[in-house]
Amino acid sequence: MPKSKSVLISFLGNINYDSRCNNLFTSLKQSGYKIKFFGFDWQVENFQTQSGEKNIIKLNKGKFSVFFYLKFALLLFTHLLKNKYDIYFAEDIYTLPLIIMGSKKNAQVFYDSRELYGHLAGLRKRKIIQSFLTMLEKIFIEKVDYVITTGNMDANFLRKKYNIGRTVLLRNLPNFIKPNEPINFRKKFNIPVTKKILLYQGVILHGRGLRLIFDVLKNTSEFVCIIIGGGEQKEYYENLSVQLGIKDKVIFYGKVPQDELVNLTAGADVGLSLIENVSLSYYYALPNKLFEYIMAGVPVLVSNLPQMEEIIKKYKVGEVVNPYEKNQIEEALNKLTGDKDYYQFLKNNCKQASEELNWEKEIINLYRVLE
Repeated sequence: MPKSKSVLISFLGNINYDSRCNNLFTSLKQSGYKIKFFGFDWQVENFQTQSGEKNIIKLNKGKFSVFFYLKFALLLFTHLLKNKYDIYFAEDIYTLPLIIMGSKKNAQVFYDSRELYGHLAGLRKRKIIQSFLTMLEKIFIEKVDYVITTGNMDANFLRKKYNIGRTVLLRNLPNFIKPNEPINFRKKFNIPVTKKILLYQGVILHGRGLRLIFDVLKNTSEFVCIIIGGGEQKEYYENLSVQLGIKDKVIFYGKVPQDELVNLTAGADVGLSLIENVSLSYYYALPNKLFEYIMAGVPVLVSNLPQMEEIIKKYKVGEVVNPYEKNQIEEALNKLTGDKDYYQFLKNNCKQASEELNWEKEIINLYRVLE
């Protein structure tokens, strides 16, 4: 396989805060490809436009999203017209049409369906936008060489919906990197040793289980929850923690670069992935945070959604609950943190599972189909 081919990865986001894009970029570069990333940032405070191998343009979203997306589309399409690549990766539905229209003839094109974009939880009440994204996907998905998915159920769904055949499984697995300096959250935030540290990491959005955990925190005194990440609903949950009287039990740590995450994750006692079944995209969820907890040796508590439940049961790395049953959540947390032998059993299983559930092994699926 020629290793001197040029590659463009495009994503409506910042690669420095997206493990999937960053892992793909690093792997292909290490394999000898001439790699370029083209993305955008509108969320990281004080971020300045970055150029070079990783082009990240600072955009201001403002009140009207349509103007933001038009500017994003113009900048990306201009880049595509001026630069030609052998291989293109459209890392979301927003870049897919532009990549198809702007890629050079006979180039290899991959579409990363990291979400079921026609069934996003955040758009479940905005049917017009959902229909528009579905229409875009239907038009352009047939024009790519391969569709990348994050789970087998996602792949099966897309095959049936669009009658496509060529898919590549790339789960959201982290690099095989073990924590070398785990953070001491108790020392940093003066958390009593008697309290157990729950960790939520990822985008702060409705439907990710934060409200469910807040309700548990309101009725118990055994836990503190640390939230690593940012998102559109961060301010909402900050205010909610005050309204519920649990401000002293919730720590909003903020967004962190991907290379710092494993040491932060390792400082927790339990990792949370209580995704709610509010959309088809969430129903099929297999998020990177689940595997990042496992890599850091942190037992997990997850919703009884099929793909997450399969991982927990296969590798025995945590507990599965119905997220809408508060008593189940409390009982599972008490089981995870109250039985030292059981907790150590889960930690040992995390260590073993990480030997298999890592990016270095997963990327082989992509190498098999790259020209």
